[in-house]
Amino acid sequence: MTSVSLINGVNFINPTKCIFHPKRDYFSFNISYTRTKSKTSEIQMRIKQSRITTVAAGNQEIDLTDPCWKPKFQEDFDSRFNLPHLKDVLPLKPRPTTFSLKNRNAQLVNGANVLADRKNGYVNEDDRALLKVGLWERATWCPKRWFGVKDIQTSSAVIKYSSPTSAGAECIDPDCSWIEQWVHRAGPREEIYFEPREVKAGIVTCGGLCPGLNDVIRQIVFTLELYGVKKIVGIQYGYRGFFDPGLAEIELSREVVQNINLAGGSLLGVSRGGADISEIVDSIQARGIDMIFILGGNGTHAGANAIHNECRRRKMKVSVICVPKTIDNDILLMDKTFGFDTAVEAAQRAINSAYIEARSAYHGIGLVKLMGRSSGFIAMHASLSSGQIDVCLIPEVPFQLEGPYGILQHLEHLIETKGSAVLCVAEGAGQCFLDKTNSTDASGNVRLGDIGVYLQQQIKKHFSGIGIPADVKYIDPTYMIRACRANASDAILCTVLGQNAVHGAFAGYSGITVGICNSHYVYLPIPEVISSPRAVDPDSRMWHRCLTSTGQPDFT
Repeated sequence: MTSVSLINGVNFINPTKCIFHPKRDYFSFNISYTRTKSKTSEIQMRIKQSRITTVAAGNQEIDLTDPCWKPKFQEDFDSRFNLPHLKDVLPLKPRPTTFSLKNRNAQLVNGANVLADRKNGYVNEDDRALLKVGLWERATWCPKRWFGVKDIQTSSAVIKYSSPTSAGAECIDPDCSWIEQWVHRAGPREEIYFEPREVKAGIVTCGGLCPGLNDVIRQIVFTLELYGVKKIVGIQYGYRGFFDPGLAEIELSREVVQNINLAGGSLLGVSRGGADISEIVDSIQARGIDMIFILGGNGTHAGANAIHNECRRRKMKVSVICVPKTIDNDILLMDKTFGFDTAVEAAQRAINSAYIEARSAYHGIGLVKLMGRSSGFIAMHASLSSGQIDVCLIPEVPFQLEGPYGILQHLEHLIETKGSAVLCVAEGAGQCFLDKTNSTDASGNVRLGDIGVYLQQQIKKHFSGIGIPADVKYIDPTYMIRACRANASDAILCTVLGQNAVHGAFAGYSGITVGICNSHYVYLPIPEVISSPRAVDPDSRMWHRCLTSTGQPDFT
């Protein structure tokens, strides 16, 4: 049996067998709905009934015929995104925070020195941010002002999808029902689980270089000192620094890191791979480290999660906090990762050079290869921002070289009509055309073939074969776009990520990463962001915008 309520002409069906959660389901009460029968034809009803009734979402399979599928889905989501905490395995009691910006001196209250009740922007433990947006804001208009509904959180980016076929739609069921996905909001808490003056904190940067590493290191140190931490060390050259006896800790302080953001690279150095997890945890224990901040990508996060689990197994009071670092922007659930904006900006110089070379030569063709092992975000955004690219190739979208729908045929058309062409290719694109290397790097990644060199050779060979001269210039700025200082946008992102990493550690969390999701800074469990690399959706609006900009056809 179901109860039906009518709000503003919209039917909301609430199965009486399902428990209505007043906080979690309050907003969905106004969003999830089914249209009246009078507005749905019999044909549409039959189509609905013929749709698949079970779908896979996250780590669970959903039976859409179950009237309680939605609360079950949300319960599973809440469980997966619950943050690991030190008090889960240790009998810890919190203490008032030492982090304060408006008044750093203790005040005399009722004869005792205590922290006064100050409005310093503390985040409540129950605060949540929407992981994804798919709603409209419900508000009432009055002269000169708007009055929003109390306790409803909204976002500046609001979309209500009417169909799963809408561009960019991410729907779980055929009706695009509103599913709330709330995650923990990042920021300082009123209570902390460490005595700051007893804390020894460590920072390590792993993987490859990325613009903004020094910015994050700098802000972690600044924020730790605001809490009152005196012992801060840097671990040199990634996980290697935990077990290599020749790599000593670097003592860090505000004086040491004050100006490191003015240079690219990492003050601590980087390296790929690492030692046995047990060996790393032994080192952490021997050094007396209470908080470890790990900056890196997917592989580094996987290592950090293993370190967290081992510390948890040993019941060690160690907080393991990650900050996602990759210019590829391929971390799941994040709006973007630091270094990405800078890499896209740095790629403009290479693309502009290729454009000038192509335009200045007779039948000139410029070819630029950019980073992007499994995700083409850099190539896509660099192509969009430059406005000079005729063909953009990314790993997520297959393509053909030969034939009437191939790239070579399109290049012929461009040379004939424009007199020149510029291509941008991500390093992971077109690997099916290349021989497999059967080797891996220190991180376990398969070594890719050079698609840039291959395309250059094939383009030259093709135009030579048809008797048309072509001047092909190949530019590979691979390491140039990451070995540079962070731009203003990334510097701000790095600043906030570094600060929130420290807030998360003092709040007692461990095995988490900090990121920006749906324009808000949040904490996420590490396993949820490393299940697979984030990739460009070929059906997304952004990829369609890129195609509109380049004017390229479908090469499949």
